[in-house]
Amino acid sequence: MTRWEKPEGNQIGIVEVHGPIIASEAILRHLKAFREDEGIKAVVVRIDSPGGGVGACQEIYQAIKRTAGQKPVVASMGGVAASGGYYIAAAAPYIMANPGTITGSVGVIMGYTNVESLLEKIGVYPVVIKSGKYKDTGSPTRKLTAEERQLLQGLSDDLHTQFIEDIASGRQMEVAKVKAMADGSVFSGKTARSYGLVDRLGNLNDAVNWAGEEAGLTGPLRMVYPREEPYERLLRFFDETAEKVISNANFSRLRPAYR
Repeated sequence: MTRWEKPEGNQIGIVEVHGPIIASEAILRHLKAFREDEGIKAVVVRIDSPGGGVGACQEIYQAIKRTAGQKPVVASMGGVAASGGYYIAAAAPYIMANPGTITGSVGVIMGYTNVESLLEKIGVYPVVIKSGKYKDTGSPTRKLTAEERQLLQGLSDDLHTQFIEDIASGRQMEVAKVKAMADGSVFSGKTARSYGLVDRLGNLNDAVNWAGEEAGLTGPLRMVYPREEPYERLLRFFDETAEKVISNANFSRLRPAYR
């Protein structure tokens, strides 16, 4: 394995997507660099993620599709590639999973914790000044109105439809077939393969070999990882820590997620 040395031989670029997908910038940069590097003959996107923010997942999905238009791309799913993790995998023409990979979970989730009763008990009464009746929708200090719930359900349904349509496009499947599986259920990699969501079963090395085959390469293959600056590792640590805090406390305003 190398960390992006001078291109030579049969090099396969490895782009890692680990943990919650909070931001997309580093992954987009790595995909772009491998896409434009003539020494990189194919790309494997290694995914071990439970999903994440809708916007970040959609940006990575589009970047993977763009890369696949120029050189072979294989998605290699590790322990977990669920919801948004599977969403980005679906952008690759070829998907490989372990038999026990946790995947599927096609759906959208939005939620928050209502602390109105707690605040009343301690004598805290929030004051809100707003310019529109929906501006504080999802405030943890009060209950949702029926209209607000309908509004948020409409948003969730819209994002869910986008999720289904993008999977159908990436997998070249009928939308109705994907929709029938898109109830949030999780599958093993073996079951996902029987549903057409995965092409082959195997590990990362198998995915690299497959990428080499698709690129028409002969001889030994070299896995090349993108150069990651120290600040990128630090930012990823803070992103993952913040996501864990938000998920556990769940006091934040509503954020739709493929998670």
